[in-house]
Formats: sequence, C-alpha cells, structure tokens
Amino acid sequence: MQKSIDALKSLELPISDKKTESSKRFADGSQYRIEIPSTETPEAFKRLLEIADTIDCPVHRVSQGSGIQMLSDAQIRSFAQIGAERNIEVCLFTTPRANFDVGGLWNAPAGKVVQWQARGADQIRYSLDDIFRACDLGIRSFLLSDFGLIQAVAKLRSSGQLPSELIIKSSAILAPANPATCQLLESIGSDTINVATDLSVDQLSAIRQSIDAPLDIYVESPDGLGGFVRHFETPDFIQFAAPIYIKLGLRNGPDIYPYGKHLESAALTLSEERVRRSKLVYDLIQRESPQATMSQPNVRHADLGVPVI
Repeated sequence: MQKSIDALKSLELPISDKKTESSKRFADGSQYRIEIPSTETPEAFKRLLEIADTIDCPVHRVSQGSGIQMLSDAQIRSFAQIGAERNIEVCLFTTPRANFDVGGLWNAPAGKVVQWQARGADQIRYSLDDIFRACDLGIRSFLLSDFGLIQAVAKLRSSGQLPSELIIKSSAILAPANPATCQLLESIGSDTINVATDLSVDQLSAIRQSIDAPLDIYVESPDGLGGFVRHFETPDFIQFAAPIYIKLGLRNGPDIYPYGKHLESAALTLSEERVRRSKLVYDLIQRESPQATMSQPNVRHADLGVPVI
C-alpha cells in the first residue's frame, strides 16, 4: 500500500477520497455559477430568461444537447445574439455521434458507453464542420463527448485555427469519476468538466485537489444520468469542490434529443421548470451558505464563453 501512496503522490494525485475545503475560484474570485442545460432552441432560451427575470434566478450559461447539426444558421445567430446581449455563455453540442450512425455497438447492452463518441474519421470532420460553422456565427463554447475530439479542438485553438477565447466543455456522458481521469481531460484541453452524477462530496473534493478547471455538477440529474435529486448537498459542493457550475436537469422528464418542432411544447416547458428548480437551489444556498460567492450575472467574465456578434 505504501508503494501505491508514494506513486500517487509522485503523480500529484490524492491518495484517498476526503473532504478538503477548496480555495480555488473562477477568474473573478467567485465559487459558483448557474447553468441551465438542455436549452435546445433560441425560443427556449428566450423563454427561460423571461422566467428567470420574473423569479430573480441568475443564469450564467446555457447548454444544448441535440447538436449544432439540428440548428439552422438563423437559430445559431439568434442564440448568439441573446447570449451576447445578456452576457451569458451559449454552449452548443457537436454532432453527429455514434448513435446517429449505422453502427450497432452503441445500441448493444455492453456498448451504451460509446453512443456519444465520434465514430470514425468522418465524424471527427463532421464535428469540426459544426464547430467552424458555429464559430463563424458567433458561438464561443462547445460541448464535446469524445476525448480525441477534445484534444483536436484544443490543438486547433492553440494554433489559431479556432478562436483563442473558445471554451471547451467536456460532456457528462464521458462521466469522469476520479482525479486521474479529470486530470487527463484538463491536460488535453477541457476548460470545464462535467463529472459523473453519482459522486460523493468526498470524491468530488478529491477531484478538485488534482485540477483547477471548474466542475459542472448536476445537483439534479435527468433520468438518463441517474435521476438523482441532490439539492441539499449543493452548499457542500460549493465548499469542497469550487469553482463549480450548478446544473439542474429534471427527474421524470422526457428525453427530447434530438429536438425538433414536434417536441417544441415539451422543450419550452422543460426549460421553464429547470429555471424554477435552479431558483429553488439558489434560494437554498442563500439560506444555508450565504457566505458562498457567486459570479455576478449578465457580466462578460473573462473565462465565460459569451458569444461574439
């Protein structure tokens, strides 16, 4: 056991899962921000902001899951316009993925884990097509679910072929669950890391000790990611894993990926409820951990992927 302990120390990895208060922060010195996931259209974006303004719920980032492929140029421009006007990051998912393709492994009992990966060289190119197109239309944040694609996009950013301010967000579908994997994601270019939805506060704290990148934490996860409702743990997430993006998915909500007009009513209603749930958690933080610091909303923070128009 001592050899393993010494080896982990030499790799600058924690030797156990243990709560350790985090002194790390976002660039503005804050501990947490709020993200509304699965915002599939600019119409849903507008609607959730209307609700957020009504109930006084801060929003720093929205993310989309169906994929850039499913959006018209006009929709992407609208996403960018709204985000730029409100100084909110707009994070769009790349497509296609293995579960868009004719291959069958993703639908096999032991193959579900590969369904969000890029399958073959063509899908890497198609994903880059998505990114270049969205960048041209003003988007500066992308949600990626493939290790190789993350590294490729980071290299293109470093070489100047993609904007230097571009944010790379790793997907919850990758489900990194330990410090070493999160360290790998950070090293290949992830600026913000979705972690597995079922990690304890101790496990999240161990991850935080090994990396600086913000963690994206589902405090309520959709059924496809476990359906966990962990609102009351949020103050501990902030204390021991900051900086974090607080994400409210919905338990008992339908899976609407890929979104289309036939699902418009559901998409709007789901976005409205995610904001309401976010407000519940935000109010809980004010009651239980009022000293916790949040990034000021509607401000163009240096490490926020606000669109450029």
